[in-house]
Order: sequence, then C-alpha cells, then structure tokens
Amino acid sequence: MPSDETRGPERLQKVLAAAGVGSRRACEDLIFRRRVTVDGRVAQLGDKADPRVAEIRVDGERLITDTRLVYLALNKPRGVVSTMDDEKGRTALADFLDRVEERVYHVGRLDADSEGLLLLTNDGTLANKLMHPSYGVQKTYLCEVAGPVPKNLGKRLMAGVELSDGPARLDAFRVVDSLGRTAQVEVTLHEGRKHIVRRLLDEVGHPVSRLIRTSIGPIRLGDLRPGRNRRLTNAEVAALFKAVGD
Repeated sequence: MPSDETRGPERLQKVLAAAGVGSRRACEDLIFRRRVTVDGRVAQLGDKADPRVAEIRVDGERLITDTRLVYLALNKPRGVVSTMDDEKGRTALADFLDRVEERVYHVGRLDADSEGLLLLTNDGTLANKLMHPSYGVQKTYLCEVAGPVPKNLGKRLMAGVELSDGPARLDAFRVVDSLGRTAQVEVTLHEGRKHIVRRLLDEVGHPVSRLIRTSIGPIRLGDLRPGRNRRLTNAEVAALFKAVGD
C-alpha cells in the first residue's frame, strides 16, 4: 500500500469512508444528494480528492481527512508544567503521551498550579487561531475561591475590572456551590493573558485556591481522568474549525 507521503487523489467516497463518515455506499449517497463539497465546489459522483490537502465538507461541516493531523484532549494534573519537555526535569506534558506517536504541541497553556483541559495538535494553523484573541474562543474554568461570594460579584466581573496591564472582564459567571469560607464558581472568558482568571478574582478579593479548566470552545473536559488523554472525534474537530470561522 502507498504511504501517506505518496498518496494522491482518491475516489471521494473512499476518502469519506476512511474519515468515518459511513460506508462507501452511504458516502456515495451523500455525494449524489449534493451534500459534499470539495474546496468549495459541490462534489459529483466520480470525483477524486487528495485527503492530505483538500478541504472537504459534509453538510457544511469541515471533515478532517489528512491522517497526519492529530487532535487530542488532555486532563493536565496539578503540578505539571505546560511544556512538552522541561529542562529542569519537572513532570511535563510529554510524560502523559507515551502512546502518541505523532509530534504534537499544546494549544495555549495552564500554569503548574492549575489543572484541567489542554488541547494538543500538530495542526499549526488551527492552533494559532484557537489561541488568537481575535477569534474569541471561550474558555471555562471551575474555581475554588475564598468565600462567601456576594450577589453582585458576577455583575462586577462581567462589567470589567482594572488590572495592572489593562481592563479585563468575564463573559459569564455563576456560583456553583458555597461552603462558608470557600465557594466554587464557574467563570468563562475569551482572552488569554497570563494568569488572567487568578488575577481577576484576586483583584476583587476572592483569591483562587484551585483552578480547573473545564472547556475550550466546544470541547469539554467531561469525565476524562487526570493524566489521561483522548483523541477528539470528527464532530469535535469540525466544531473547533467552526469556532474559528473555518
């Protein structure tokens, strides 16, 4: 069989089936019903496409057909630095990717004291868009803070708080649980300045003792255990492309 480096255009239904869309017969039906586009053009039966370079969409949603591209979700444990390999010998992200053969990079970072969802990929174009603030990809965090939390705290944080490097505000805020001297709050924002969540909550008098990132755009941490990783589904990858306007 030809390697990924030597593959060229293939029958479109074969490309779709290999990407997990369905059987070849089902994929032929999708093409016949004009639900598939290749590089912006409605596909026809008999068309071929190079899975490594063609932009293929089904019902308008981007389909990843390049088998060289990898998209992972990792639950970063507390105490792990957000680098692939740490020169000081500290536990790093690569220590949790033993079964991942491809060379991947983390999309953004979490400080060592924070935990939760990190995305890793070798798709540099998508990674750059996910990290760029102009695309407004929201991130949600579960935070344990000093309590009690006043009723107007959410409004204050969403209105904007002045920090040393300029104003910042949350997109959403809710109290998850209140336990007297501590409380759990969920915050959502789309900017990525360093330690922005901790700095915001500290500025309003509620320092963070624990911080867990639970989502990045449409991708949820769910029940992924600390230190474990999983490959994103085709639907999740398509949702990420949609989140950045692709």
